[in-house]
Amino acid sequence: MSLRKSLTAFGRATLNRSLVIATRHHRVQALHPTKTNTEDESVDSREYVSYSNKTSIDFEQTKEAYKSKDTLELLRSLVVFKLCSYDILVDKNKEIMDLSRKLLGQKMFEQFMKMTFYGQFVAGEDHQSIRPVVQKNQAYGVGAVLDYSVEEDLSQEEAERKEMESCMSTSEKESPGADHREKFTAHQKFGDRREGVTSTRTYFYADEAKCDQHMETFLKCIKASGGSSEDGFSAIKMTALGRPQFLLQFSEVLVKWRRFFSFLAAKQGKDSVEVLEQKLDLEQLQTCLASLGAQGNIQSCFSEGRLHSSGMVDMLGWNRLIDERTKISDLLVVPNLQTGELEPLLSMFTEEEERQMKRMLQRLDVLAKHAVENGVRLMVDAEQTYFQPAISRLTVEMKRIFNKDKAVVFNTYQCYLKEAFDNVSMDVELSRREGWCFGAKLVRGAYMYQERSRAVEIGYEDPINLDYESTNRMYHRCLDYVLEEIQQNKRANVMVASHNIDTVKHTLRRMNEMGLPPTDKKVYFGQLLGMCDQISFPLAQAGFPVYKYVPYGPVNEVIPYLSRRAQENRGIMKGVQMERELLWKELMRRLTSGEAVQDITHMGSI
Repeated sequence: MSLRKSLTAFGRATLNRSLVIATRHHRVQALHPTKTNTEDESVDSREYVSYSNKTSIDFEQTKEAYKSKDTLELLRSLVVFKLCSYDILVDKNKEIMDLSRKLLGQKMFEQFMKMTFYGQFVAGEDHQSIRPVVQKNQAYGVGAVLDYSVEEDLSQEEAERKEMESCMSTSEKESPGADHREKFTAHQKFGDRREGVTSTRTYFYADEAKCDQHMETFLKCIKASGGSSEDGFSAIKMTALGRPQFLLQFSEVLVKWRRFFSFLAAKQGKDSVEVLEQKLDLEQLQTCLASLGAQGNIQSCFSEGRLHSSGMVDMLGWNRLIDERTKISDLLVVPNLQTGELEPLLSMFTEEEERQMKRMLQRLDVLAKHAVENGVRLMVDAEQTYFQPAISRLTVEMKRIFNKDKAVVFNTYQCYLKEAFDNVSMDVELSRREGWCFGAKLVRGAYMYQERSRAVEIGYEDPINLDYESTNRMYHRCLDYVLEEIQQNKRANVMVASHNIDTVKHTLRRMNEMGLPPTDKKVYFGQLLGMCDQISFPLAQAGFPVYKYVPYGPVNEVIPYLSRRAQENRGIMKGVQMERELLWKELMRRLTSGEAVQDITHMGSI
């Protein structure tokens, strides 16, 4: 059964429209290979940002920034951040934690972790125990993005085996030597997707029952978010909800189709302009396709409403051809650059692969419906570039259905990618044309080292831009574009998910220039729990919507998450040490004023 037929059988007419998003190469640059891919910046925080004549934010007013923390919590933060600055402790953190568990015993080890790393970065073990943390933050105006951060404790060999088995199609298993899919195929060396990754958890496919378990976990997370935080978010990952081989195949289709459009645009001399400015003349397009050997009348495929207002074909109109492929299957071919021959764009799935794909889509549908019922926004995490085209397209399909009146579903855009601005601008334009609300979370990215080494090893273009400074420019370019959309029609929403004080100040400055008040609640700010409180709480107290990413789960099962936090904090603290300096400043203020003694005495009396 074809991809289109399976989606029709699933009964989702909306999912049959425009199942494609495209990619093209461009010249913008972003992260340097020697920089950590975290939010570490050496920017002077002494400058304050004025939103209006009535509101100003000084990010060095530690009394306000750490109002939510008691003195022992300040001390814990200082100890944890200091430990994160020692290379040997960070590099050997897992071995040290394993040894500590043996020496202390399970019960004392858990207590030690709750007093240090776990207590700093994790809210609790389950959706009941996290409520005090969530509600405390809420009292200071800081919301929650709940994230169940449990991962399987797999060895590298087990992870590689699972990945290879789950990412190979039937045809690949029958012909294991075939490798024609560039990056859209499984590779043993990169089978353990946890390697070289920060700030995100990893799921490995076991079977459909395990995917159902992940869905149930996400449902509990959505329910907990709706019950503990106003206007909360819940984070999900698509690789937890289905076999990743489907995401690989689907991504290959989407990228090939987009590249073919870029190829045709180059034939018409349009390769040097922005992707949304690439528009194809229909007659020239028909001639070009005929010269390649494709049959059929392309002009008949573009009925009223499918052409750009100029009467030409742009990328978004081109994507819609996938919907009508049963009528124009002879046109849906792309040139193989190695052989020079035309090949069918869409490969066939086996019946079992079709069933797996439909179950994945059904799980997404269930999660989105529950998010709506519980008044929760759904944050779809970004993943590796060989999965991301499919993830982004399926997220757009959910937006079409659930974002009609307000932004319920948010997609994540990694701004260290060369194609980040193209992806953001095309999705915004699509939302304009179709009348749904655009929702985005902007991050710098979590997979830099893994993506770069994989591109070199396999031999495709590095998807990560050149250096860190150009990542900042890319981030601000994407952000400015969405802010302008918010200014124009008030139907777009963006979360500025960043620990970069310069990016936060840039956002506030641009909002001020555009006259975008925080009370509109169209621009959100997001930071991780236990990090950058000197940004989160002053913003919240000034009236801006602010959210903490709140991980939770049993102590032993969030060790992989805590290991990544140690890695990330090492990069941040070595880069600027700003947070440690502000924590010391607040601690000294409390000691000299006597507040610390009162605080500790009060805690002792409880």
